[in-house]
Amino acid sequence: MAKRDYYEVLGVSRDAGDGELKKAYRQLALRYHPDRNPGDKKAEERFKEINEAYAVLSDPERRAQYDRFGTVGGPIGFDASDLGFGTIFDDLFEGFFGGAGRRGRRSRSRRGEDLQYDLQISLEEAARGLETKVQIPRFEPCETCQGSGLEPGTTRETCSACRGQGQVRFSQGFLTVARACPQCGGEGEVTRHPCKKCRGEGRQRREHLLEIKIPAGVKDGDQLRLGGEGEAGLHGGPAGDLYVVIRVRPHPFFSRQGDNLLCELPLTFPQLALGAEVEVPILDGRATLKVPPGTQPGEILHLKGKGMPSLRGRHHGDACYQVVLEVPGRLTAKQRQLLEEYQRASTGESGPRLASFLEGMKKLFGP
Repeated sequence: MAKRDYYEVLGVSRDAGDGELKKAYRQLALRYHPDRNPGDKKAEERFKEINEAYAVLSDPERRAQYDRFGTVGGPIGFDASDLGFGTIFDDLFEGFFGGAGRRGRRSRSRRGEDLQYDLQISLEEAARGLETKVQIPRFEPCETCQGSGLEPGTTRETCSACRGQGQVRFSQGFLTVARACPQCGGEGEVTRHPCKKCRGEGRQRREHLLEIKIPAGVKDGDQLRLGGEGEAGLHGGPAGDLYVVIRVRPHPFFSRQGDNLLCELPLTFPQLALGAEVEVPILDGRATLKVPPGTQPGEILHLKGKGMPSLRGRHHGDACYQVVLEVPGRLTAKQRQLLEEYQRASTGESGPRLASFLEGMKKLFGP
């Protein structure tokens, strides 16, 4: 069977430069590599064809001969390391073999996982801050092997399959490549005597009592990062971090708006019309709030500095009280009599809001 034109195989023009050739080869090699197409004979043949084409066109002398005669004398094949295109094959190895290849032996150590702990606190605790202790279930270094994963008195041995290199070489069609050693997993060493206590993992799960300091002013959903307080790493790797997520429980009176605290305050019509001094809740007890005469429903009255502290400063928000008019559901005879007298005395009178409402009605619907 006649061979396809090498330029057609790589999908490039006959005047393609080295950069274009490398790019085309890399894309096609990644697409048709046998490790990405296990058992696919067509992909394997295509991969061999791509390697053959690139072996010729990437060599100036062979390319010149091919361009002149349409063929190349002598065997066509190459070793990845002989062509000096390490970055291409490093990318291949990174994708196929998990970063082995030219990168040499893998490190056994692995960073521990980060942990998250949801801490429930009250609004009062969020306002003043607190120190508390929590139990964190986590992996900690094995006390027997001190995190090494080895039985005390033993050491790791050089892998006999790769002789400590962490990789083995093999031929794939016209290409000679290296991949992670299957016996040692690319580490170059093997453990013959794993620690019996932790079964060679180097860590064990335990309950850890940790003291946590929560600053004043934290909000619901805030996170505190405690470096190195997460899971212990594998084989001596660094520990992960612990993220404490603040969950503020709902308060019976207040909702938080920034550093202000908002509370609905029910008041009667006489209190709003005549003014009053009423007792209201604050975070650390009670306080007296002055209600000016003529206060309207929906208005917000403030107690300065009685809100939440700022997390990053000395500022305090306000305690805010939104006025709600409470209308009695039932009236006594005396109350009804007095209200009817008030209504008669108020006939023809209206406040600015009612006057504006009535004027709007006239403009919209006529007198």
